[in-house]
Amino acid sequence: MTAYRLAVYTFGQFVDRADSPALKDFFDIEPSVLAELEAAEGFIARSGYDSDEGPGSWGAQVFPKFWRDNGDGWAPSTLSLWTSPEALAAVTYHGRHGAAYKRGREWNLPAVEWPGYALWWVEADHRPDWREAVERHEHLGDHGPSPKAFTFKQLYRPDGTPSKLDSAKVKELAQRKLVSTGEVPGS
Repeated sequence: MTAYRLAVYTFGQFVDRADSPALKDFFDIEPSVLAELEAAEGFIARSGYDSDEGPGSWGAQVFPKFWRDNGDGWAPSTLSLWTSPEALAAVTYHGRHGAAYKRGREWNLPAVEWPGYALWWVEADHRPDWREAVERHEHLGDHGPSPKAFTFKQLYRPDGTPSKLDSAKVKELAQRKLVSTGEVPGS
């Protein structure tokens, strides 16, 4: 039986150049958000960026056709691997990342013309590169959810059959994280 991992590519467009004061809070909290993601249950690995310290880049970073250069040559994007959609959802919508996600409109243009992210399954011995991630993202934007690229709203299993997010599992994982870190829910 083949083992699979969930790949996720996120993409956004900043409201201004990366060196703008409007984005200071984003860059101030980014290291702690990335650290929380990497410590999350279900996290496997993430690509770094050629220009930053940390994990190595999974190939040359490229951006999707939806990208519009605002003069600084890049856009906020991530590429990572997870054990399940539930593990990814738990850390995406809760904790530090969840708090940052709620502030996303301060830093990013609305994802109206493009999907904010794309999910797809890869075999356990495969690590996607930035080019593959962009191809999946563009496919989702052009054709909607399918086994090739999908979202939390329309999930697929590795065999291509439709699936749904297990909300109870997401809550359990998020609660376990709160307990393990000593955080108090609602505080």
